Amino acid sequence: MKANPTMAPSTPTPTPTSGAWKFFVFSAIGIFVFFVPVSIGGTSSILLDHIVTWIRAQFPGLVPYYALIVIALGAVYPFYSKTWNKDAVTAVFSILKVLGLIVAVMLVFRIGPAWLFQPDMGPFLYDKLVVSVGLLVPIGSVFLALLVGYGLLEFVGVWMQPIMRPIWKTPGRSAIDAVASFVGSYSIGLLITNKVFKEGKYTVKEAAIIATGFSTVSVTFMVVVAKTLGLMSIWNTYFWVTFLVTFAVTAFTARMWPLSRMSDEYYDGKGDPEQRVTGNYMKQAWSEAMKAVAQSKGIGTNIWENLRDGFIMTMGILPSIMSVGLIGLLLAEYTPLFDWLGYLFYPFTLLLQIPEPLLAAKASAIEIAEMFLPALLVTEAPLVTKFIIAVVSVSAILFFSAVIPCIVSTEIPLSLPKLLVIWFERTVLTLILTAPLAYWLL
Repeated sequence: MKANPTMAPSTPTPTPTSGAWKFFVFSAIGIFVFFVPVSIGGTSSILLDHIVTWIRAQFPGLVPYYALIVIALGAVYPFYSKTWNKDAVTAVFSILKVLGLIVAVMLVFRIGPAWLFQPDMGPFLYDKLVVSVGLLVPIGSVFLALLVGYGLLEFVGVWMQPIMRPIWKTPGRSAIDAVASFVGSYSIGLLITNKVFKEGKYTVKEAAIIATGFSTVSVTFMVVVAKTLGLMSIWNTYFWVTFLVTFAVTAFTARMWPLSRMSDEYYDGKGDPEQRVTGNYMKQAWSEAMKAVAQSKGIGTNIWENLRDGFIMTMGILPSIMSVGLIGLLLAEYTPLFDWLGYLFYPFTLLLQIPEPLLAAKASAIEIAEMFLPALLVTEAPLVTKFIIAVVSVSAILFFSAVIPCIVSTEIPLSLPKLLVIWFERTVLTLILTAPLAYWLL
């Protein structure tokens, strides 16, 4: 199904009073929760992050058990729904989810080998990733109902259409995804992408570009990387270079295999493509927003459906993080695998004259396991190397401890081999784009 190049003149425009208050009120709440930094207790972050932090602080004894219950449900769900063996990748991840449950039980009840309880192994995965994502996605899905359910997606889409389509080959409405990921988190970005994809507003190719190109870690993760590498004194430089490089790389990968060859079909064959704007942008943006409001569900139904979808997605993510993430960390710690993988990037780090090129190549390779690992590897490296690797940690996007399981848990048909190719492309392009900037700016 292709987008009609012009707007149908007979399309009725709802009156401004028919649902304008929903557009303004609900969208404003969604924007405030996801995008407006608020200082609470001396910490500046978005309200969603503050809510999650408050819950963790108020119920420190209950949160680990909540996460364990979600992991247990996620491990059982593929077998209960009889979807565990629909293809080879799903079967492997279904088994890994059971492994994730076993590991989580060992961590929560403190039984198992000593290496599992090293701070940078099981506790890191469970406390820093599993618990955070386990709270962030369901709570975020509640407010997501307000952010994308009452016309804002369509309103922004009209204005961003001239920018998003030519550069990234995605609809204007995907700008919401990009901002949500960078300000909120990859899990929220993927939640939005999956929801909009299932509604038929993205094609398979568009959803794949967005999932692998916009669903980066949030600013809060970037702060942790910057602190680890002593880059906070040049924070603004690091942030804006990372922002620009990440989206520049996405513009390239959207035109490269495998993304360039993915299907232009819609989910279940039913599409609601974004109409090309040819007239007054404000008038058309308002018209599209009001149509969305007129077709929207009641606030209670909308919140419930988003909460349900968010919780099911969380069930898919958490056990995968626990198993796949742990395997990645173990391979990085106890095997030479990432030393070998580093040689894939060594020709690039050498030609780009990055200081300590072999170390930079290994750090680039180890990102596929967990995005924090490269920073830990180059803490003593020269400033240029630290800066480049800090950008790679974010711009490469794909890693096994979280983002890849998140993508696999969505309805977007991206296979593991394709994800690995996209990761390699993103890493190489990031090195090529960032190295000259690092020498110029530092």
